[in-house]
Amino acid sequence: MQKHLVISTLIDNSNEIIRTFSKLAESSGCNIVDSQFKVLGHKLSLMLFLSGSWDSIAKIESMLAKLEQQHQIKILSERTEVQSLQGDSMPYAVDVVGIDQPGIIFDIANFMSGNELHIQEMTSNTYLASQTGAKMFSLHMMVNIPLDTSISAIRGDFIDFCDHLNLDAIMEPVK
Repeated sequence: MQKHLVISTLIDNSNEIIRTFSKLAESSGCNIVDSQFKVLGHKLSLMLFLSGSWDSIAKIESMLAKLEQQHQIKILSERTEVQSLQGDSMPYAVDVVGIDQPGIIFDIANFMSGNELHIQEMTSNTYLASQTGAKMFSLHMMVNIPLDTSISAIRGDFIDFCDHLNLDAIMEPVK
């Protein structure tokens, strides 16, 4: 039976550390099911979702302490289970773009939570518009919408909500 482990750390940006963590998974006999590497300033945020036999997971857990000492970092890890598919929701992609302003992520997350839309994944960034130099905001998320929710109503409410904040938004089913 497969066991699962989530690993997360923040470290100085280096391609070598990506290689190190990839090798760690390979040498312990674990499979990298999902991974995210993101440069944030001068730091690299690393998240891995691993699967393997109980002894492979135990092996990688024992290797993490050594890695912490070698690189003088803090590694968070926790065993978990795969989220079961229950068929009680529909996956939707949401994209939002607009002028950057404080509180946008909170406002959007609050809308989703208040409407019982479950955020599965979210990424956001800011950038300067090439034509005007305006500081822009962009967000992409995957949400699960309960089957008993009216798609047209929630989409309309979300578009109205974004219009009120002067944001452009799209909500469409994942194909």
